[in-house]
Amino acid sequence: MLTLKQISEDTEKVIKGLEKKHFEGAREAIEKVLEFDKIRREAQQKLDSNKAEQNKLSKQIGGLMKDGKRDEAEKIKEQVAELKAADKALTEVMDKAQSDMTHELLDIPNIPNDKVPEGKDASSNVVIKEDLTNMPKLGDDALCHWDLLKKFNLVDFDLGVKITGAGFPVYIGKMARFQRALEAFFLDEARKAGYTEIQPPYVVNQASGYGTGQLPDKEGQMYHANLDDLYLIPTAEVPVTNLFRDEILDEKDLPIKCCAYSACFRREAGSYGKDVRGLNRLHQFDKVEIVRIDKPEHSYDSWHEMLDHVEGLLKKLELPYHLLLLCGGDMSFTSSICVDFETYSAAQKRWLEVSSVSNFESYQANRLHCRFRRADSKKIELCHTLNGSALALPRIVATIIENNQTPDGIRVPKALVPYCGFEMLDDKMD
Repeated sequence: MLTLKQISEDTEKVIKGLEKKHFEGAREAIEKVLEFDKIRREAQQKLDSNKAEQNKLSKQIGGLMKDGKRDEAEKIKEQVAELKAADKALTEVMDKAQSDMTHELLDIPNIPNDKVPEGKDASSNVVIKEDLTNMPKLGDDALCHWDLLKKFNLVDFDLGVKITGAGFPVYIGKMARFQRALEAFFLDEARKAGYTEIQPPYVVNQASGYGTGQLPDKEGQMYHANLDDLYLIPTAEVPVTNLFRDEILDEKDLPIKCCAYSACFRREAGSYGKDVRGLNRLHQFDKVEIVRIDKPEHSYDSWHEMLDHVEGLLKKLELPYHLLLLCGGDMSFTSSICVDFETYSAAQKRWLEVSSVSNFESYQANRLHCRFRRADSKKIELCHTLNGSALALPRIVATIIENNQTPDGIRVPKALVPYCGFEMLDDKMD
């Protein structure tokens, strides 16, 4: 959530930032926030003035009673009663203005960093780095991953439909082991990089959803357990970042680095018409997430370290990749800057997103009330929060399978062989 300080001190900058993100009605939304804040502050000032007057008058009552001036004392008592009645009305005005302002702020996205390029959609994203060293040369008879999965009996999409519905595949035999191998590999690499592993819940409450910005923005894309009013997580970012909700951290403990494996659940509302075949877009998938809590002056150093970490994983998996700096119109609701990692799927002849690494600056922290205390001044400030996929499995699996296909099976990248115990993904039992 944007802070009132940001909005009031840099109003035009905030509006221009929202327009860069193509947020409709940016100026009107910001003006509403400022108007609600004005109403709230004016009511607070009147309330404070009333309280001061009540204290002043109350002190007079005792003296008048002592001097036998009962009638005068009673008149002052009436004045105090009137002021107290006014207090109630002012409090209601103030609370309503605060509530209206908060609701308005929750619907306003984060503003982009100055380095974010202009643009309305993905066509304006900028390739900032590319490594095609491991680009495969496949023949015309190369199969897409969904055909390879069927050929070697590795994933059954029809069984998933039978059990649950579309987008919930069943992984079989060596593929089930391969999933575990990837998860273990990503977690081990994160641990080596200094991240503390967390095993979080897969369902969260409303407060957690609002804290990281999934609510109200992505409510339609989340699975909701109505009876208990809980949400299935779309990413481990949500529970892990919420570990620090309503916390005041010590500066010396920053940056805090956490990683977590989880299943992820996404309804993907509005994705119809896109290429959803095979593993390209699922409602349930596995992912390892890295999360950082940092102080403002160091958060972009952290962000670059996270980019290097994800890039290192793709190198070890022997995949061709590029990095895309997202333009304003293609960024998420909460991010201030975001780089997408895409790997090249040789059989599909297209790039597939496998990771997003974002710095949210203070946006999430303001919603979370996640703060830290300066070591020298003891001043309390908002943290910066960051997260990234390291990595998401389905599309990584898709590219590994397509790029490493042979007539007899799929060659397993060398880095993964110790984790899964075999060199070829096929339908043969060990």
